[in-house]
Formats: sequence, structure tokens, C-alpha cells
Amino acid sequence: MDRLNPKTFFIRTYGCQMNELDTEILVGQLEKRGLQRSDDEGNADLLLYNTCSIRDLAERKVMGKIGQLGRKKDRRSIIGVTGCMAMAKKETLFRKLPNIDFVLGTNNITNLNEVLDEVIDTGQKSIRTDDKYEENLDYFVAKRDDKVKAYVSIIRGCDKYCTYCVVPYTRGQEVSRSPESIVAECRQLADKGYKEITLLGQNVNSYGKDQPEWNCLFHDLLYKIDQIPGIERVRFMTSHPVDITVELMQAIRDLPSPCEFVHFPLQAGSDRILRKMHRIYNLEQYLEKVAQLKEIVPNARLGTDIIVGFPSETDDEFQQTYDIFEQINYSIAFIYAFSKRKGTPAYRWRDDIPEEVKQDRLQRLLDLHRRQFAEQQQEMIGQEVEVLVEKWNRDQRNVKGRTRCWKKVIFPGNQELIGTLQTVKLHSFGHQTLIGEIANSPSLVANC
Repeated sequence: MDRLNPKTFFIRTYGCQMNELDTEILVGQLEKRGLQRSDDEGNADLLLYNTCSIRDLAERKVMGKIGQLGRKKDRRSIIGVTGCMAMAKKETLFRKLPNIDFVLGTNNITNLNEVLDEVIDTGQKSIRTDDKYEENLDYFVAKRDDKVKAYVSIIRGCDKYCTYCVVPYTRGQEVSRSPESIVAECRQLADKGYKEITLLGQNVNSYGKDQPEWNCLFHDLLYKIDQIPGIERVRFMTSHPVDITVELMQAIRDLPSPCEFVHFPLQAGSDRILRKMHRIYNLEQYLEKVAQLKEIVPNARLGTDIIVGFPSETDDEFQQTYDIFEQINYSIAFIYAFSKRKGTPAYRWRDDIPEEVKQDRLQRLLDLHRRQFAEQQQEMIGQEVEVLVEKWNRDQRNVKGRTRCWKKVIFPGNQELIGTLQTVKLHSFGHQTLIGEIANSPSLVANC
């Protein structure tokens, strides 16, 4: 292992899809430099940890992992921390984890080689954590392991400043990427055989609002991408309900490629809690948009995020969240108990909901979601659905993929089916996965 001339690197990713895309860009830069990726964390010359700061648990996992490495007396590898935790903690990471060699913020991943050279040449620690993001990333260098689906970044940062969220502080304010660059990347992916892209941003629906001279908002971008031959499906995340427009709903209805699934995060069912979260909508406005979407795109499925146990949330206010959740019947839900994040307004508030109450509310909502999800799966039995085949199943006898509305499906097939669209008739399900077989004479395919 040679600190002066690293030849191998190991990288571990924590957090969201944006972090996964950032990792692909970091890997591409390192491989272009001549380093070889390794799965051996114990012997790689460079160890890179791309971190998340959204949940306290993610931070504790990273701190524990790097702390363990520091106790190895024979350690000679270079250690770097990137991602949201790097932005949230900055120089304090060097004090808490003295074995770290460099810290690279979310707005500085293009500086990886420069920082690595500095550490190698001087033997000193290095940090780059700019608060402002400059749209200068070479997205085309990204090294993707998946050959069927790809993430494409369209906007970084967030201007909403929800009181519980660190993203505006770790990712900065919204900066849209030019439509020409996005379309060029999507076209290149299509030429390489990719069938599905997921457009990424902390708030994709805000796309283009910071660049009015482009005259290209999010729904306009969808129309441009839909014209690219070879792209069968377009997904997007994450959304803010305020910026989900009628024009977006109409694009989902009218265009072949956008999938009929919209992440529609509620967060809470109480107007008072929504105000305290600074969500800038009330429950009536949220439900109006949900009804509007279902009218324009009747077969649309919804996903959501929910936080239970927000400071001062009463039993009645939690029940309001429970009732709305039950009413809407989400297909996918990410449900969390509130945890303080340093640097946010909510960090200063008294966390007055006992942990056992938080966990009880969390479990009640999870139980409801499991029941509803099982009912949704049962309703799909006997239907024929379009499945994009993504990979072999571990048993090497079946293949698996997803429907347009993000349902997992497994069915018998061979490796040649990977990357193709198949009509599958569903006959059963197990836990979260639908089970079926290729339809011999496809009839009416459900958009689900």
C-alpha cells in the first residue's frame, strides 16, 4: 500500500440517489486517473466515504466506520470524506476523526484530483467545502455499474428551507443544469443502450426557475427528453408539492416516456405542523393537487415522505396524518421518526416527544402502509403489466424488474431479456415482490 502513489480505491456510499450519482462521477474521475476500483476495504490505497447527513443514523454509521479505521496501527491508506456530512461538519471532521486526510464537499466533487494531489504532494490534510455550487460537473465521466437504468442530475440544491432539513445548508441553493447538457447526456445514454433514466434533484419541479432566460421549466424538459429515441421510461425525484404543476401532470398524461408515478411528499397531516415545518402549503392545497393529478392522470400512483414525532406534535395531529395517509393510499412511503439535525431551525426547538411515543406512531403508520401495500399487491393479481427487465435474480432462473409505477416483479426468463420490456401476467406475490410469467398473448396492459 503506497500513500505516495495510490493504485487502488474503495468507495462506500451512504444516502440518497443524488449521492449514488455523485459516487459514479467520483469513480469515473479516479478510474480516468488510472486507479483501479477495489472491493477490499482493508487493503485499498484510497478509502472514500460519500456520506449523508439527512438522518442521524447515517451520520453515526459513517463516524463509527471511520473511527474503527483510525484504531488500526498499520493503516497507510489515504482516507477521504465527501458528501453532505462533509458540508455539515467541515473542519470539525478533522478533530472528531483525526485519521481523515481530506474533506470534499458536495459542491466540490470536481476538485477530487486536485485535493488528492495536494494530500500526496504535501502530506497535509486538505479541505474543499464551497457553499455555492458552480454547474461545471463533467457528468459524462460517470462510471455506471447498471447498464439498463441511469441517474441524470438536472438541478442541485434547494430553496425551500424546511425547518427540519439540512439540504439547503449541505447542497446550497438551487442551480439548474442547462437543458442542452441534460439532453446530450440522455442521448448518449440512449446510444449506449440505456432504457430508463431517473431525473434527480432535491426539488426537480423547480427546474429552470432560476434561469428564466432558458424558457425551459420541468415539464418543458420532459418534452425534450421524450423525443430521444431509445429512452423508454423517464422517472424523477424528488418533488415538492408546491411546484407540482398542471403542466407537469399533463406531460405525464400525454407523453409516452414519463412514468405514471409521482413522489408527492406530505410530511404531516396537520396544518399547524406543516407551518412549523415551513412546508408552504396547507392540507387543503395538498389534497387539491392530489385530486387534480388523479383527475388528469387517473392511473397515477403516489409516493410520500412522512415525519412523525415532530416537536410539539399532539396525538390528535398524528391521527390527522394517519387519517390522510389512509385516505390517499400511497404506493410507496418513506416514514421516519423526527431526529434533530444540527444547523436547522428545528435543532433549536425542544424535542419534546418521548422516544417511545415517536416509535409507537412510527410503527402504527408502518403497519398501515404494510396493510395497504399488501391490498394493492392483491388487487394486481391477474393483471398484465409492462416490466422493464433489469437483472438476473439470485436464483439464476428468474429475471426481475419494475412496472412503470415502481412495483417489483419477478418471473422466469433468461439473460437475453435484460434491458427489454416484457408483458407479464401476475399470478401471486411474496412480501414486496409481484410474481408472474410472460404473457403469451398480451391483451390490455395495465399502466401500474
